[in-house]
Amino acid sequence: MPNDDASAGLLPQIDGPETFAAAFGFSRETVSRLEVYAGLLGTWQRTMNLVAPKTLGEVWHRHMADSAQLVRLAPPGGLWVDFGAGAGFPGLVAAICRADATTSDTRHALVESDARKCAFLAEVVRKTGISRVLPVDILCARIEAPTTQAKLDSPSVVSARAVASLRELLDLSAPLFGPDTLGLFPKGRGVEAEIENARETWYFEHRLRASRTDREGRIVEVRRPRAGTED
Repeated sequence: MPNDDASAGLLPQIDGPETFAAAFGFSRETVSRLEVYAGLLGTWQRTMNLVAPKTLGEVWHRHMADSAQLVRLAPPGGLWVDFGAGAGFPGLVAAICRADATTSDTRHALVESDARKCAFLAEVVRKTGISRVLPVDILCARIEAPTTQAKLDSPSVVSARAVASLRELLDLSAPLFGPDTLGLFPKGRGVEAEIENARETWYFEHRLRASRTDREGRIVEVRRPRAGTED
């Protein structure tokens, strides 16, 4: 597979809902939901650590846009599983953005083991009203638990951001992958080393996509992981 794809181009700084809307073309209703989300993030951040404090002033670029860029890479419809969901990046942002082109089978599952973060996710789902458009399930559990994986049948997308190395992500999520499942894993400048490390224990197809929000960032697309090496 190709090693990189920079065709989408780096976005200008996304400093609020107006520049976000101009960059992505999502509906006004979607952007309004994200405004509610951003407001709740600011409120809850005062009492719990949802994101790195230094990124809160850049929430539209560092979190909203960084998450929304994954939507164009994903197949339409189907189940999107985001694990280590934390404050909902990228999974909950993707759910809100996919409401613009939802199909009858579109749904999202956010898997997070921290009960306080699950409460935050539930509040965002409630206040944005996104569940009236598509189902968003919040599983307060660990992704590696067989009982959790049994609830996540044949996802079309599996994602995680800032959770673990690529090798560890595959250790945790490989049982979820079917023949057509796409893994979307945003990474930073050390992505090539992570891929080489993962290949010590996993064989997988991959493609690197250039991040649209970070000049040094990459998004690793993964398909068909299986234990073992290419040899």
